[in-house]
Amino acid sequence: MRDAMTMLRRTVRHTSRNPGAIIMTVAMPVVLLLLFVGVLGGTLSAGMSDDDYIDYLVAGVLLMTVGYGSTTTALAVNRDMTKGIINRFRTMAISRASVLTGHVLGSTVRTLLSAVLVVLVALALGFRPTGDPARWLAAAGVLTLLTVAMTWLGVAVGLAAKTAEGTTPFTLITQLLPFLSSAFVRPETMSGTVRWFAAHEPFTPIIDSLRGLLLGTAIGATGLLATGWCLILATAGYLWARLLFRRDPQ
Repeated sequence: MRDAMTMLRRTVRHTSRNPGAIIMTVAMPVVLLLLFVGVLGGTLSAGMSDDDYIDYLVAGVLLMTVGYGSTTTALAVNRDMTKGIINRFRTMAISRASVLTGHVLGSTVRTLLSAVLVVLVALALGFRPTGDPARWLAAAGVLTLLTVAMTWLGVAVGLAAKTAEGTTPFTLITQLLPFLSSAFVRPETMSGTVRWFAAHEPFTPIIDSLRGLLLGTAIGATGLLATGWCLILATAGYLWARLLFRRDPQ
């Protein structure tokens, strides 16, 4: 644990010295929220008032926040990998697991702080959640589980990619899938195949669960489905990252 805390401090220090990472994980979700509320909201909020639309929108922006955080982690891990820093850590008398754990802890803290900022800005713009404290706690649990899951996937992608450009497909997927979900418009307003995909892709039940918990509406079996997807993604990301980390250095 002491080695993991050392790696966590290293990750925090690197983030504070990297304006690009701060913009991507902290400022970008807020800009996205302002863009959808102030510019695109009038077009996308068919059948909803402005107040209803920002209540609908916040869960999707929180998911995008997690996506931005995971892509930043993928780039950071890839930079450590391609510059030989991780191979150097492997030769040192430290816990090998702490190298990746530091990245996961740092990214999780950074992403959750960014999510708090998004909620505060949304409240200033008119977001009016009606969930009770228990539902807020449950929403925080789902968001934290999703953050850990996506971060482990980002770590695995960073280890697998031979260059920073190799992480681009992961970035595209994490930023494109929310647009093909219930994040910004209701799936029933979409057409044909896109509507079916939006209703069945992993992000939709996660977004719907966050939205229901924050707004105090029923979520039914969606909560279990969201938890299941988060656990699947977390397990897949962790096992993939561990397998790649155990490879012989190239």
